[in-house]
Amino acid sequence: MGAGTFSTRNYEKAAATRAASGQADFAYTDSQRFVPRHERKAAASLDVSGVQIRESRDSDEHPESTPIVTLFDVTGSMHRVPVILQKQLGNLFDILDRGSYVKDPQIMVGAIGDDVYDTVPLQIGQFESDNRVDDQLREIYLEGGGGGDKREGYALAAHFVNTKVVTDAWEKRQKKGYLFIIGDELNKDSLYSRSVAKWFGEPDTGENISVESVYEELKKKWEVFYILPNLTRYYDDQEIASHWQGLLGERFVKLDDAATVAQFIATTIAAHEEALELQG
Repeated sequence: MGAGTFSTRNYEKAAATRAASGQADFAYTDSQRFVPRHERKAAASLDVSGVQIRESRDSDEHPESTPIVTLFDVTGSMHRVPVILQKQLGNLFDILDRGSYVKDPQIMVGAIGDDVYDTVPLQIGQFESDNRVDDQLREIYLEGGGGGDKREGYALAAHFVNTKVVTDAWEKRQKKGYLFIIGDELNKDSLYSRSVAKWFGEPDTGENISVESVYEELKKKWEVFYILPNLTRYYDDQEIASHWQGLLGERFVKLDDAATVAQFIATTIAAHEEALELQG
């Protein structure tokens, strides 16, 4: 995946068309409200059940693909922040392009819930280089659930990236991609084998995986960041900060204004790309 080029004009035109016709920006979430809870599901473009691979590949059009993954928590403790993020991340391509921050960006978006309590705990799209990333953002189901235990399924999402995502950036150039997790809670105490089996359709090994090992594996191929936005329930919770600092160090970041998330991601990538050039 990853063909085409993002068009700001088309992005704005599509938004204006929806507004003029009275169509909701996030119609998929609205549609699920009328479905019994146990029957709610991810949109086909974001469904992870049975997925074997998500891939970021080079092409004549994009010869040096840079994979960028942005996953955000859509549980209740995030309050209205997921709606802000859903709107802002659609601008990420435009910011990257205007700043010439990175070569051939390919963006994969997704949403994280609670793999024990939620109906749709993980939604992940394809890598895209054009306006299809906006389509996928608008199809994310904002479940607003969670289990009330201050822990969500971030490790399940990380495991998906570890086991289901392949990139030419790494396989051809040994260059890490960028992964941004946006949330406000702790990981579960382990990555549960039953969750991997249930949501990925794989055999249940009966062996849970430590959260630490999941993230150590993730960091081998990805520059990993955890963003804690303001206006969420646990923005000032020191336990959350200590937990993520233990896993990611200085790459745990508190963001005062969720509406600046796309700019923050872009400038973070730019700084790392510049550092790579200086090292080279």
